[in-house]
Amino acid sequence: MISTRGRYALRVLIDLALHQNGAYIPMKEVADRQAISLKYLEKIMPILIKNKLVDGMHGKGGGYRLNRAPDEYVVGDILRLTEGDLAPVACLGCNAAPCDRAAECRTLPMWTQFYELTNRFFDGITIADFLEAEAADNYVI
Repeated sequence: MISTRGRYALRVLIDLALHQNGAYIPMKEVADRQAISLKYLEKIMPILIKNKLVDGMHGKGGGYRLNRAPDEYVVGDILRLTEGDLAPVACLGCNAAPCDRAAECRTLPMWTQFYELTNRFFDGITIADFLEAEAADNYVI
C-alpha cells in the first residue's frame, strides 16, 4: 500500500509543476491548494530537497520549486524514495536477507513478476503526465 507520504509527495510535485513560473512557491500555498497539513508537508520536503528533486529557499520570497522539467520526474523514483520500496513481499525488498525457502517457494515467481510489473508501471509515468487535461480522468492520488 502506498502511504500518504508517497501520495502527498506526488501531489506536491504536481502542484509545483502546475504553478511553476521560475519563482519559489511558498509551501503554505501548496498546502492550501492540496488541502494537506503544512506540518506534514514540512516533513516531506526535506526528503525531496536532499534527493535533489526540488530547490528550497528560506526567508522572504522563499519556498520551493522544481529544478528540472516535469517529464524528468519519474513516479516510480519518487515512490521508491518516499516509500522505501515497492516490493509486495519482504523477501523481495531492498536489503532483504536471503530467504531459506526461495529455492522451493512456489509463489516467489508470482511475487517477482508482480514486483517487476509494479515497477515498470510506475516507471512509465512522469509528473508531466499529470499536467495534461485528460490526466485528471486517468489518475487519482
